[in-house]
Amino acid sequence: MRILVLSDSHGDIPSLELAIKNTAGVDAVIFLGDGLADFEYASRWLTGKKIAAVRGNCDGGFNEYPIRTIENFDNKIIYCTHGFSEQVKFGLDKLKTAALYSDATIALFGHTHNPCTLYEDGLYMMNPGSVRQNSCGVIDITPQGIMCFTKKIVM
Repeated sequence: MRILVLSDSHGDIPSLELAIKNTAGVDAVIFLGDGLADFEYASRWLTGKKIAAVRGNCDGGFNEYPIRTIENFDNKIIYCTHGFSEQVKFGLDKLKTAALYSDATIALFGHTHNPCTLYEDGLYMMNPGSVRQNSCGVIDITPQGIMCFTKKIVM
């Protein structure tokens, strides 16, 4: 299973469209907030894909979306959050604790706009970076294991 992870589009629909259309073999898409209006518009390019989304601190008016969600993709528990409620700008301890408490294998967050991938204590953590800054993330879940990586959005 291949999952495209997006966050922080902040009005940049063209980059969001490029990320969606230029990532091969995507089975699912997770949006981590701060651009839900953009993501709702872009969802027309996601026919037949499993979709999960959370709201960010800049997504006022989108209260139907949760601040965090726990999703099951290919029998892997994924903790999804924008990250402001876990205060990720001040470190990842709260995120890590919440994800491990939820029995997650993968924790996804945005908010900082800084792409990163980490593996600690059996937990994969990834920030895909900001779509607006030409960055997204990909998770490959295979029988051989999990691979999380960030990439530049191809123009």
